Amino acid sequence: MLLPDFLRGEKRMINREDMLELTRRMTPSRTSFTRIAGCYVDADGEFDGSFNTNFLKLSPAEKTKNLMIAKTIPFSGTNTELKKYRFSEQERRPGGIWQLLMAMRDCGLKNDALMDTFYDVVMEEFGKGRPYAVFVFHDRYDIPAKAADKERLWESEEVFEYLIGAVCPLQGEYEPGLPVCGFLFPAFTDRSAESDAIAIYQAGGAGTMGDSWRKILKKQL
Repeated sequence: MLLPDFLRGEKRMINREDMLELTRRMTPSRTSFTRIAGCYVDADGEFDGSFNTNFLKLSPAEKTKNLMIAKTIPFSGTNTELKKYRFSEQERRPGGIWQLLMAMRDCGLKNDALMDTFYDVVMEEFGKGRPYAVFVFHDRYDIPAKAADKERLWESEEVFEYLIGAVCPLQGEYEPGLPVCGFLFPAFTDRSAESDAIAIYQAGGAGTMGDSWRKILKKQL
């Protein structure tokens, strides 16, 4: 049987411990999230406003609510709800989604033109039917070195700079529910960035939302 691209080969599987290392820090007191950006889409699939702000300037209640949204992605069922997808060499060429995601990450979500391009791509694929929100989080995780016995050392091995994206149905006026799909980019493998890969989240592990993300990843801008 021919396996889907994101399941071929041992290296393509996601290590649960890698994901838990990220989620353990997703609390108001420990988070290193730098920024949150997003947009709202109405039931007709039309743009309904956007936001872009320093995460640390959010109120404690807003931090808690948004961390719960972000944490849903890496904390989900590893290799069932959250599956790794590797960008081909062609998909990493200029003009593709990989380049857009890299640029969004490198600017820390501060370039509104890049964010608007990303929202347009998502809205085009997800269409209309019910109102939803698109959230994108930026983080810089200073990965602590570990000794051979896995004891944590003080010095850092690497800074993992990454994005978490989430699509959330709206439960009220601009009030998001938990994500139905999303992504972690780049993938986090063996405690390090895997820059040619992305982890895609689909609530329940099956449905059209995950397929929509895979279609988005192949788009040329």
